[in-house]
Amino acid sequence: MQTQVVRAAVCLVVMLAVVHSACAVEESVLDAQRRRVEVVRKVASSVVAIFGKGGQGGGSGVLVSPDGYALSNFHVTRGAGTFMKCGLNDGVLYDAVIVGIDPTGDVALVKLLGRDDFPYANMGDSDAMKVGDWAYAMGNPFLLATDFQPTVTYGIVSGVHRYQYPAGTFLEYADCIQVDSSINPGNSGGPLFNDDGDLVGINGRGSFEKRGRVNSGAGYAISINQIRYFLDHLRSGRIVDHATLGATVTTAEDGRVIISSILESSEAYRRGLRLDHEIVSFAGRPIRSVNQFKNILGIYPKGWRLPMTYRHEQTKYEMMARLRGVHRQTELMPERRPEPNPDEKKPDDGKPGEKKPEEEKPKPKPAVAKPPAEQFPEKYKHMFVRKDGFSNYYFNKQEQDRLKPLLDSWGDYSGEGGTWQLAGESADSEAFKLTLATKGLGLDLNGEPFYQALDGSDFADEPAGSGGLLVALHHLKLLLTKGSEGFSEYYYLGSEPLDLTGQLVDVIVTSLEGVETRWYFSRPVMDGEQVRFPAAFVGFSCQLQEDRDECEVYFATVRKFGNRSFPGEMVVRVGGREYLRLLVENFNPAASRDDD
Repeated sequence: MQTQVVRAAVCLVVMLAVVHSACAVEESVLDAQRRRVEVVRKVASSVVAIFGKGGQGGGSGVLVSPDGYALSNFHVTRGAGTFMKCGLNDGVLYDAVIVGIDPTGDVALVKLLGRDDFPYANMGDSDAMKVGDWAYAMGNPFLLATDFQPTVTYGIVSGVHRYQYPAGTFLEYADCIQVDSSINPGNSGGPLFNDDGDLVGINGRGSFEKRGRVNSGAGYAISINQIRYFLDHLRSGRIVDHATLGATVTTAEDGRVIISSILESSEAYRRGLRLDHEIVSFAGRPIRSVNQFKNILGIYPKGWRLPMTYRHEQTKYEMMARLRGVHRQTELMPERRPEPNPDEKKPDDGKPGEKKPEEEKPKPKPAVAKPPAEQFPEKYKHMFVRKDGFSNYYFNKQEQDRLKPLLDSWGDYSGEGGTWQLAGESADSEAFKLTLATKGLGLDLNGEPFYQALDGSDFADEPAGSGGLLVALHHLKLLLTKGSEGFSEYYYLGSEPLDLTGQLVDVIVTSLEGVETRWYFSRPVMDGEQVRFPAAFVGFSCQLQEDRDECEVYFATVRKFGNRSFPGEMVVRVGGREYLRLLVENFNPAASRDDD
């Protein structure tokens, strides 16, 4: 009897332990559920339902700023039109306008209108995502969100750093995130969140080919880190392009990634890269395969200058190379290609003196009715401005205006278009005198003269090897005295890392008589909520001709000369090396107001 009591007591203890354990597991499951619900609740208000023209078709997006900027896919906004309707889970349908597009990366930026306090998603670090991490995909699949409440699917990260080749289109998904969270038609452009509710990607593509237009368990999101590089370019209202090195790579027999072809006009070639050289690293990331190189190269905008390490005969070399564009501008605007003119005369392919038979003459093509002009909301139609090369020039003008005060802070140069004189010495204690007149430019450097006429003749690299310093300083004078009116083209490019510091700077691009110049404006450096260093005009680079090394001029110091500011020390660089350093001691922008 005593033995049975003992056994019963033991069984009871075991049962209580099992029940306690079950309760503990159940509580942890409930905690996980509560956490998921809280994450979804927190981020759902930032998810956008995008509706196409006339309510036909649509997709998804996500707000990334309180003033209404939202990310989506290019292929979603292309069908939605210039102005579109966007719904949020507050039940309100908002007007929205296209801002900038990236046809290659399949990204678009739109702006929701009517508020300046939109709920928005916090951008995370997509490079921190690991296989097996939880991921939420949210959006408007099959246009189910007619009440603007986003659909949520939950799954894991199946792969990272995936490369998706273009499939009959420009759309190239580089370094993207693969997830098994259900992604269906309509999810395109919607957000991918990590388990903390941080935005890590924009859903855009699925492996539908063999399973029909339904989820196959393999969806792909454009990484938010890639989009970060393009975000300022998209805010410029431009049609942006991705980068290429101007070279192709292949895998050698021993597994090395080597150069298989290279354009001699590319900056990489000018920096010493040649056939069969091994790529060791690019943009600070090691290169171990061709696929990895394509992944890394594909996430950067055209025109960025990035570091690269290559090996030749067991010796490593480091360089900075400005990246070329993948496409011609006309390729990025297929809808603007000129249609063939049926009335245009074609060369006669008959024999000389032989009359072509009447029946062989090309018949004119029937007229094709043009679609009706897009109707813009009267209240917002001023927010769309057409211009070649731009998806919406209105927003480029906004960015230009944002940077203008940084130039105005140097003082009023508007009446000083005559002769400028600068004097001082170089870092090597060589005396210099610089004259910028309306008919010519002159530099006397330690008794050696250099001259560039401004009479329409070709611009020269004066002094030789400087990349065209005299022309570069002439353009600085034009910028200060005439602003945008001094150039045939003037636009906000976006941002790019500055060579000397690696920090992102805003870039204005100007063109005049074939010379292109990039003007660099630093951003505020913050210390907590305090501004440690304010935004400033910090330098520029001037290129006399395409595919030639630029004359880069950086302002080491800016000082007051009377009631105006001007560089007190200018560092001139060419081809990645310092060419000259000028210490300006005297500056007179009013030496003469005549056409000297």
